[in-house]
Amino acid sequence: MNSNRITKLFGIKLPIIQAGMVWVSGWKLASAVSNNGGLGLIGAGSMKPDLLREHITKCKQATDNSFGVNIPLLRKDVSDLIDVTIEQKIKIVFTSAGHPGKYINRFKENGMTVVHVVPSLKFAFKAEAAGCDAVVGEGVEAGGHNGLDEISTFSLIPQLVDNIKIPIIAAGGIADGRGILAAFTLGAEGVQIGTRFAVTRESSAHINYKNAVCDAKDNSTLLVFKKIGLTRMLKNPLAEKAYLLENSGAPIESISELLGNKREMKGIFEGDLEEGMLEAGQGAGLINDIPSTSELMQRLISQYNSAKDKILF
Repeated sequence: MNSNRITKLFGIKLPIIQAGMVWVSGWKLASAVSNNGGLGLIGAGSMKPDLLREHITKCKQATDNSFGVNIPLLRKDVSDLIDVTIEQKIKIVFTSAGHPGKYINRFKENGMTVVHVVPSLKFAFKAEAAGCDAVVGEGVEAGGHNGLDEISTFSLIPQLVDNIKIPIIAAGGIADGRGILAAFTLGAEGVQIGTRFAVTRESSAHINYKNAVCDAKDNSTLLVFKKIGLTRMLKNPLAEKAYLLENSGAPIESISELLGNKREMKGIFEGDLEEGMLEAGQGAGLINDIPSTSELMQRLISQYNSAKDKILF
């Protein structure tokens, strides 16, 4: 993997970014990825401002390398989370679930590199026009919340590359070195990997969640809650209830009532496999063990090189 605009932008050795995931990516995972040459992200989406401050402080103590924070812009306390990142002199921020234009000036005034997650070309244009330094093009294969257009990674990335001048980071369904090579072949200059990093020793996800992902097959995820926030998760009783309810033509109020509160915490962090949201991407079918982050990073590089050597033309 050669140096490119992404490695230079973040000051990293490898163009591999660990996604900022709720209830998964705290300081332990983020620092481990950064210490092994990639870019670790603290997922602020499941943190209050004081907890985010604590994780940033511990991450600084655990690594001297670059790391960043992912902030979902639709959070009601988003301004407070941004205040903490600025106070802590974070220089890399990934934003999602909203429009970065509202906050870009604050980020730039504090010397921050800004990357926005987009599910389509339309939103990529908006992120570029707002002044973002790069975008993550996330296909519908990804775990968690997805774009309503349901564009796949293989379709999305080449169109972003053809139309957007800032660097493209590919995400969605990438779980091994072959996926990294495929993303680069499509024109991406980096990859963002979620579910594979969620199932590592340093991840703060519950062991029940990790084991459930390891048991997953190619058809083990569902897209549900389409009317209130399209989400990909492992099939379980909650996902099945949501799928049946939506397809019965139930009103949004009934679907929202089923979702309730803190389903992600219940599933990912507390390990409730029946009633919790087990957000995971389609790449879960490629995952069957729980390595350390160091072991995983070495494996990804080895798989990438092996796949590259097999290309015959």
